[in-house]
Amino acid sequence: MTNDTPTAIEPAPNAGFVQTPKVRRTVNRALRYIRAGYPVHFRGPAGTGKTTLALHVAACLKRPVALIHGDEEFTTSDLVGGEHGYHFRKVVDNFISRVKKTEEDMTKRWVDNRLTVACKLGFTLVYDEYTRSPPEANNILLSILQDRIMDIPLGDGDQDPYLKVHPDFTAVFTSNPEEYAGVHRSQDALRDRMITIDLDHYDHDTEAAIVHAKSKLPKHDCETIVRIMRQLRDSGKCEYEPTIRSALMIAKTLKVEALTIARSNGFFREICQDIFSSQTSRVGSKTNQNVVKEHVGLLIETALSSGIGAPAKEPANSRTARARGEELS
Repeated sequence: MTNDTPTAIEPAPNAGFVQTPKVRRTVNRALRYIRAGYPVHFRGPAGTGKTTLALHVAACLKRPVALIHGDEEFTTSDLVGGEHGYHFRKVVDNFISRVKKTEEDMTKRWVDNRLTVACKLGFTLVYDEYTRSPPEANNILLSILQDRIMDIPLGDGDQDPYLKVHPDFTAVFTSNPEEYAGVHRSQDALRDRMITIDLDHYDHDTEAAIVHAKSKLPKHDCETIVRIMRQLRDSGKCEYEPTIRSALMIAKTLKVEALTIARSNGFFREICQDIFSSQTSRVGSKTNQNVVKEHVGLLIETALSSGIGAPAKEPANSRTARARGEELS
């Protein structure tokens, strides 16, 4: 095989990764399974942080990462590699001036793809949304995960059709629920070879901490946005539950505009209605979008009237003490 291998990702800790106790426990469970020799599979709805969690776990292993995103058009060769083009070699022997000898040779050129590279070099494979690939494309993984042997479908001449998997190789998978559009049902044999950790939406404090870490919006505003999102999620008025991505969109938009909820002059209401209605309804589902917009408006009114969108007031004695400190300085 050639040395034309795809470049791996060098793992690095994510500076914005939020480590609440619940997240830390999930990461530690995954690492224990991997140390025991089992690949890990994070399964859950969109917006539950599966990919971020998978990449963080991979970074903790301190090995280069081969990242693959599932695709409907995938075949086994997209994972393993295949014959691409030809290698042409021509040798001209003119050692004796009156005798010219020419030798030509043309061979098919094999190129490794990311799964083969990971197996050969002991990288960590992160296969994101693997069930978006057809099940037959993923059959190659069965012998890799169980017997630590890769069966290469197309050897090139002298190449051994079986590759012994590097001892440091491991895999982290993610997937959406099977009822999602574009998702295939995973083979039972493949799912049986991995340990699945089911994820769901995080608690309020964790979601607020994530929105704050990634948007840098004031913490009280992030808490308000998350509270409205969670109330909408629990209302039963949405075709799709709003995810933390919706809250992040709202928070980042406010931050870019250098606004807070209290100083948005109605803009906060508009972006909440736009983002929540578009993220929780089917395209063209006008009736449901209007229902969501109306309900979001009511949630915002309730939040603002109760003072949730404003920063907590500092106690009078704290203000007095701080003022005295400033005078002394």
